[in-house]
Amino acid sequence: MAQPHDVARLTRLSDEALMELVAAGDSAALAQLYDRHSRVVYGLALRMLGTAEPAEEVVQETFWRIWKRAVTFQTGNSFLPWMFGIARNLCIDELRRRQVRPASASNGEEALANVPDQQQDVEQSTLEIERRRLITSALADLPADQREVIELAYFGGLSQREIADQLQSPLGTIKTRIRLGLQKLKQALLHYGIDAIDH
Repeated sequence: MAQPHDVARLTRLSDEALMELVAAGDSAALAQLYDRHSRVVYGLALRMLGTAEPAEEVVQETFWRIWKRAVTFQTGNSFLPWMFGIARNLCIDELRRRQVRPASASNGEEALANVPDQQQDVEQSTLEIERRRLITSALADLPADQREVIELAYFGGLSQREIADQLQSPLGTIKTRIRLGLQKLKQALLHYGIDAIDH
């Protein structure tokens, strides 16, 4: 457990460095990650689920799973896609539960339409997994500030304005980082035979 005088140091650490501390049982490092990212996880969950209460539950469960699964986080990987993957899967689970127990006048109907069919073509699913792996690999080679904004856009589904608010940076700065990052990312993905990423 980090002492109070360590809080300033924690705020300067990267997400990935904080995850190393979380894996060692440091709850203060988890609290720092929660402070940084709970709002954006809530925004993602609210968009997918449509109502506040289940979105809040997704936030709590996401960070509980981050705590419990911290030792499985691979050093060298990027934290944001991993976190968003946990949150998105929790949302999909909730939407599937609603399919089993339909709620009257559910606000999640539109999001339900986007839930992947469990019977989808296996080959297409495999290609999508490989595509995401290559994108994640290409992202890892970007400068940290450019990688962060693209991860928030691609994995978190945030708008440029939402990213600016999340990072407390000018909108113009965010637009520049995204533009430069996408240019570099496009070149890297062309090398893998991927023409573009969807957003």
